[in-house]
Amino acid sequence: MSDKSAPARVYGHRLKNKLSALYFGNDRSARIFRWSLLAFDFITIVYFLVASFYHSIDSLHVVEEAIGVIYLIEFAVRLFISNTRWRDIFHPAGLADLIVIASLLAPSLAENFSFLRVIRALRLLRSYHMLKTLRREVAFIRAHEDVIFSVINLLVFIFIITAVVYVSQENSNPAIGNYVDALYFTIATLTTTGFGDITLTGSDGHLLAVLIMIFGISLFLRLIQTIFRPGEIRYECERCGLNRHDPDAIHCKHCGKILHITTQGQMD
Repeated sequence: MSDKSAPARVYGHRLKNKLSALYFGNDRSARIFRWSLLAFDFITIVYFLVASFYHSIDSLHVVEEAIGVIYLIEFAVRLFISNTRWRDIFHPAGLADLIVIASLLAPSLAENFSFLRVIRALRLLRSYHMLKTLRREVAFIRAHEDVIFSVINLLVFIFIITAVVYVSQENSNPAIGNYVDALYFTIATLTTTGFGDITLTGSDGHLLAVLIMIFGISLFLRLIQTIFRPGEIRYECERCGLNRHDPDAIHCKHCGKILHITTQGQMD
């Protein structure tokens, strides 16, 4: 019995090594494969964000089911080569992938429950994986990683809040008839513009508005601050190699060496 299963194990081991080489290798074919995945991820993320603005999806079933099959295959491959499968599945990005795949392969659910269609914007969480891959490949990404991460955090935050507003108000609030209306309300609230032309209705809507105003605005302003004024700056210590320091640091907090960090300074 063991002799018969040995060739299968050997084949599986070789296949795993080949797939791992594509995902983590440094040769030309591996880089082309990773860039192809990144391009596909980027295109589908843009597609989901644009498609979430529309109600009718009848003409998009074939396209979305094809995307779902590709997602499912890629997700299965990542689990196959992973040594931490359960952790990957229950990671926020893994759960988001499963939700997106389910909504794509069961289009009737997406029609009956609009939140499944909106929640496909969770594919934005894959942006973190994309950024991690790009960091290895592109020097510009490594140099501006903090700002790019902050921008992605801001986009994910905005679209998740918008999805919650849309799902909770779509059928009960005539002022929010589509995803654009929910996005408009979210941006107006988070930026404290508050035109007042769109408001949330019902006790649940009022409570949601209060939560957005109390917590959402605070987080939004914090995310904006991290884009323009990061909490730490990159400057490599010549002695120990630590490359993150407070903006006003004089000494390296790891080894104590004097730092010469260029700052904007202040005029008395």
